[in-house]
Amino acid sequence: MSTDTAQPSLAFSIKRTAHPRPDGERADILVNPGFGKHFTDHMAAIDWSVEQGWHDARIQPYGPLQLDPASSVLHYGQEIFEGLKAYRHADGSVWTFRPEANGARLQRSAHRLALPELPVDLFVESIRQLVQVDQAWVPSAPETSLYLRPFTIANESFLGVRAAQRAAYYVIASPAGAYFAKGVAPVSIWLSSDYTRAGRGGTGAAKCGGNYAASLLPQQEAYANGCSQVLFLDAVENKYLEELGGMNLFLVRKDGTLLTPALSGSILEGVTRASIIQLARDRGHAVEERRISIDDWREGVASGDIVEAFACGTAAVVTPIGQLKGHDFSVGDPDAPAGKVTLALRQELTDIQHGRAPDRYGWLTRLA
Repeated sequence: MSTDTAQPSLAFSIKRTAHPRPDGERADILVNPGFGKHFTDHMAAIDWSVEQGWHDARIQPYGPLQLDPASSVLHYGQEIFEGLKAYRHADGSVWTFRPEANGARLQRSAHRLALPELPVDLFVESIRQLVQVDQAWVPSAPETSLYLRPFTIANESFLGVRAAQRAAYYVIASPAGAYFAKGVAPVSIWLSSDYTRAGRGGTGAAKCGGNYAASLLPQQEAYANGCSQVLFLDAVENKYLEELGGMNLFLVRKDGTLLTPALSGSILEGVTRASIIQLARDRGHAVEERRISIDDWREGVASGDIVEAFACGTAAVVTPIGQLKGHDFSVGDPDAPAGKVTLALRQELTDIQHGRAPDRYGWLTRLA
C-alpha cells in the first residue's frame, strides 16, 4: 500500500495517565533499567483504515491493547516494527538519531507486508510527542538511553488471506542500559548450519516479527553452545555471510579495510550499519560491501588478514566479536580484547549520539 502523500499532518491529542509511576520508583528503575523490561507511562497511537487513511493521532496512557480474536495480525502476521533511541545530552535536552531513516525503512517494511505506509514526518512527530510527555524517563547515565519501539499491526477482524483494510500504529518506550550484560566486551557467536534467516524474494529486508521468530530456535542453539548471538548464511548456497539474529556484521582486515555483506534483499538495511560505513570512510578506511563467504572469514583469520569482527544495530550499537563457533570449528579467541578499529568507530558513533562530538552529518533531531 502506498503512502497518501497528500494527507495533511495530524494534530496529536494528549490524554495523560491518572496513575503515573511515582518519581522514586521511576528513579530506581533508571539506575539499572536493563533492556526492554520497563515501560514509560504513555504511548503514541494512530489509526488507519481504507476509508479514512491515517487518523486519530494521540498520546494515551500505556496499557494493554484490545484486539478481536479474529484480528488479522494474530493469524497472518501482518506486523512491522522499528527501533531507535532517545539520548539525554549534558545540557538536559533530548535527541534522537536519524529518525527519518527509520521512518523510511518502516515504509519499505510496510510495502513488503502490504500494510499502510506512515508518512515519515508523522513518524518523527509521533516520537517527538511521546518523548515530550515522557521525557522524565530518558536516563542520563553513560551507555543509557530511552529505547523507542514504533510498530504497525493489522487489526481488521476477519479470517481470509488478503491485506487488512484496518491497521494501527503505536510507539512504546523503554529506558535502556547496555544491551549485553558485559557491555562492550567481545562476545562469541554461533554459526547456524541448519537454519537460514530469510531467502531471496522473502521478507529479509523488512523489519517484521516473522524474521525474528524464525531466528529464535537457532538462537537457543547459540545459547546452548555458550554464544550470545547466532549468525546466518545465505539460503541459496549456504556459504555466504548474511547477518546475525538482530544485527549486521563487519569484518576488519589488517590494512584497515572493512568488509560487510552487501544488501541482497534478504539482509536488513541497518541504520547503524549505514552510519558505520559513513564514519569509516570519512576516517580513511576502505569499505567493501560484497558477498563474503564463511571460508573468507575462517581463512582470513588463519592467515592474519582478518584481525577484527563486530556486529552493529540500534539496540547493541557496536559489539565486538571475539569468537565464531560452529559444529566442528572455532575461529578467534573469546578472551581477546576488542579491536582498535571497532572501539574507535563505536566511540565516535556514541559520542555523536550523546552530544559529546559535533554532529557534522545532521543526524540528530531534537525531541525535547
